[in-house]
Amino acid sequence: MNVSFAYLHFAGGYLPSDSKDWRITVLALLVAVCLVGFVGNLCVIGILLHSAWKGRSSMIHSLILNLSLADLSLLLFSAPVRARAYSKAVWDLGWFVCKSSDWFIHTCMAAKSLTIIAAAKVCFMYTRNPAKQVSIHNCTILSIVVVIWSAASLLALPEWFFSTTRHHAGVDMCIMDVPAVAEDFMSMFGKLYPLLVFCLPLLFASFYFWKAYSQCQKRTKTQNLRNQIRSKQLTVMLLSIAITSAILWLPEWTAWLWVWHLKAGGPSPPQGFIALSQVLMFSISSANPLIFLVMSEEFREGLKGLWKWMMTKNPPTASESQETAAGNPEVLPSNVLSLPSQILTPEKEKPGSLSSGKENAEKGEIPVLPDVEQFWHERDSVPSAQQNDPIPWEHEEQETGDCDK
Repeated sequence: MNVSFAYLHFAGGYLPSDSKDWRITVLALLVAVCLVGFVGNLCVIGILLHSAWKGRSSMIHSLILNLSLADLSLLLFSAPVRARAYSKAVWDLGWFVCKSSDWFIHTCMAAKSLTIIAAAKVCFMYTRNPAKQVSIHNCTILSIVVVIWSAASLLALPEWFFSTTRHHAGVDMCIMDVPAVAEDFMSMFGKLYPLLVFCLPLLFASFYFWKAYSQCQKRTKTQNLRNQIRSKQLTVMLLSIAITSAILWLPEWTAWLWVWHLKAGGPSPPQGFIALSQVLMFSISSANPLIFLVMSEEFREGLKGLWKWMMTKNPPTASESQETAAGNPEVLPSNVLSLPSQILTPEKEKPGSLSSGKENAEKGEIPVLPDVEQFWHERDSVPSAQQNDPIPWEHEEQETGDCDK
């Protein structure tokens, strides 16, 4: 990197680099992360919405849905901007994107941290009494989500104020331009922000998860074994989400503190470290849905149910098609039309076949074809003496013998 750029505080993911191979590598990593995370989060959101549609929603489901929506927002709106910024030597995305890029990323990440705290609290409430569902009114859930996003957006607001575009050394850049009067405030912000959105949420979530896991280890006589296993699986799954997020997010906060407290004459963070820390931060959005789908039996069953619901188009059953044919004799079901012609030819009449044929026609089991209708019409036109014959089957045998001769 040019020496004149060494002590500039870049924003929006802009990192001027002369290495084309490095830019291509970072771009490829971000594209892979986006593809995996986009598919995974869509599956999780689809499963949760399908469960809510079937009336099986809960507070945990709502918080996981909020977490997945934040992940999906990052992959749809922020990761492409980062990929474009890393692949270009100049900033060409405009003033608004420069101003809002870092603010939007940290808003989503802070919302995820606060959501994990709420999920840990609800998880602890569930493990105390697994047989009793943690039922909270929908308005309360909506209020919690609104408070989470409002607090997250306000915490990252200073980045919106001081991010801007500047023309420096002949190129357009996106940098953090802090005036002299706000340097003390931004220096304090650089120290407090990681504490508020990373350290404290991780501490509170760990506390609730520890209490929840300890509660899972205790078995009372009145507690069902199945409920205890489910509560333990839920605790381990959410704890895995929190630990994975902390590990993958830690390099980004290391780079953050390094950049915000860079001293004159001190070493600046390597470009590769900054770029890879950003890629790891976005990879959290790809890891979360994989953890849900791998560690939760409920999510796996929900995925199977969602897949069957999407792919299975219920064809009309045999009874439905027969009722349709009975209601409209002119319309024949496709399975009847595909039968060979000899199957549609009526068999030789036997005693009682007339009544059974009429009953079948009334039930709609066999549609009345024109040639069959003519056959029964000729039978009805036989003289009444033949109809009153007490032994019609003997005459039928004689007629059959004459025909054979």
